[in-house]
Amino acid sequence: MENGQGIRSATEDSENRFYELIESLPMVAVQGYDRHRRVIYWNEASARLYGYSRDEALGQLLEDLIIPDHMRNGVIEAHRNWLEQNISIPADELELKHKEGHLVPVYSSHVMIKQESGACEMFCIDISLEEQKRARDELYRRASFDDLTGLPNRHFMEVELSNRLDEADRLQQEVAVVFIDLDNFKIINDTRGHHHGDNLLKAVAETLRAELRGGDLLSRFGGDEFVLLIFDFDGPEGIHELVCRLIHSLEHRVHLEGDCYQVTASFGVSLFPYNGTTVAELMGNADAAMYQAKESGKNSLCFYTPDINDRLVHYQEITNLLREALNNDGLELFFQPQISLTERKSDSCEALLRCFNGQSRAVSPAVFIPVAEKSGLINRIGEWVIEAACKQLSAWKETPLENLRVDINLSGRQLTNPHLANHILSTVSRYDLEPHQLGVELTENEVFGSDESQTKQLEKLKQAGVHISIDDFGTGHSSLVYLRKLPVCGIKIDRSFLQHAMQNSADMAIMKAMVTVGHSLGLSVLVEGVETDEQAQLVTDLGCDLAQGFLYAKPMPADKVAEFLTSF
Repeated sequence: MENGQGIRSATEDSENRFYELIESLPMVAVQGYDRHRRVIYWNEASARLYGYSRDEALGQLLEDLIIPDHMRNGVIEAHRNWLEQNISIPADELELKHKEGHLVPVYSSHVMIKQESGACEMFCIDISLEEQKRARDELYRRASFDDLTGLPNRHFMEVELSNRLDEADRLQQEVAVVFIDLDNFKIINDTRGHHHGDNLLKAVAETLRAELRGGDLLSRFGGDEFVLLIFDFDGPEGIHELVCRLIHSLEHRVHLEGDCYQVTASFGVSLFPYNGTTVAELMGNADAAMYQAKESGKNSLCFYTPDINDRLVHYQEITNLLREALNNDGLELFFQPQISLTERKSDSCEALLRCFNGQSRAVSPAVFIPVAEKSGLINRIGEWVIEAACKQLSAWKETPLENLRVDINLSGRQLTNPHLANHILSTVSRYDLEPHQLGVELTENEVFGSDESQTKQLEKLKQAGVHISIDDFGTGHSSLVYLRKLPVCGIKIDRSFLQHAMQNSADMAIMKAMVTVGHSLGLSVLVEGVETDEQAQLVTDLGCDLAQGFLYAKPMPADKVAEFLTSF
């Protein structure tokens, strides 16, 4: 009798120490259940974790209390197997049910006591994983979604596209990849700041998302580029209809911080399996189609075709050639004299850029200049031209050519550089030259499209003594009002008028008018493309001041200029 009491006393002491232990763990939720899975123990941490007070929980069935419906039968079966077959329940990460209905992530382990006596009790020890889950969710969100717009990011989109391509291949379905690039976004970003640009990107994302169907996936690819994946559509016509709706939605003006913008975008489409069977192929071809849409005037849609890829390959080849030429002395200036029609001499020449490939063969400027503009290399090339022209003028000092003026061509993109005028004048000074020894030429559209800050750049150059001419005059959207206000010294009438003036009275009349207007504004007038004696006589009769063309001289390397001018 005394032994039995001693055993019971030791058992009770052990149980008491067990309960004291689990009560002393405020962050660990512990619940006890009898062999019928009714709650016999519920500590304070369990109340905080699951929302049920001790009184609410005691006597309730485990499966009615915190087990989600989809786990109910499995939990009952696992508990029975432990009691009857001694198969313990493994520890695992679970999502159990809170009193308010939402799921609670926990790490749950289990222990069975009093199995020998038959009065089995199961204790569940649950540790909340809510903080870890929040951290994991945040890591997933950052890895999969764009912070600015909330759209899926490039990584998420590419993984999703890869998965869906496997499915589409199996089911013989089509998939459309639409590459979207905002038009002229860089101007807004540069002039109004990145904060303004970010807000505009968010507004565009919301506008596009509002027009999409449930199965479409819009992602932010990066910068001002978005990619749309379409998995259910009625052929190219269906894609065309959807994209036209997106174009129309963006044409509505966006109001941001007191300013109003009319946003446009260029869209390029590639289709699986016709334009590629991998993520890389479809993305690359949609991107190429988008660039074709930009070349076609922007704010438009272009479907990928093989010839687009050919043009893209050619573009990349020329871009690589220009980079190689810049880095390895593959550029050279040629010079074409400009002839005074009254004095029959030359005091100026135009510097014309030549680019040579690895076999020393010249690449046409008509080919590489547009590529340089689009690729952004035009700024580096423009700096090279300024440097090379000043270097050549310096080399001609104390020679018969020391008074020759060299005119270089500037691009509209160079004109947007607020330091352009200072850079030109400092380069002139560094070579110990006078500003009047250098001239600059800009096309008509570039000059007339310049804003106030760009006009001030030209004014600074002219005031310093740099000669400024409008090239290809008559081919753009000229305005006599602008011509009167702009700081220019001369105009160069485009060769197209001269070519037709002999047979076309309208072109003849236009040439006469341009000469009259130029002279009335105190500008010199030069005609380009003079190739025959008849043309030379015509421009002389019209009263033009200067002529340039093959009749007098073709563009020539620097070492041939002195020889030509001394024999002219």
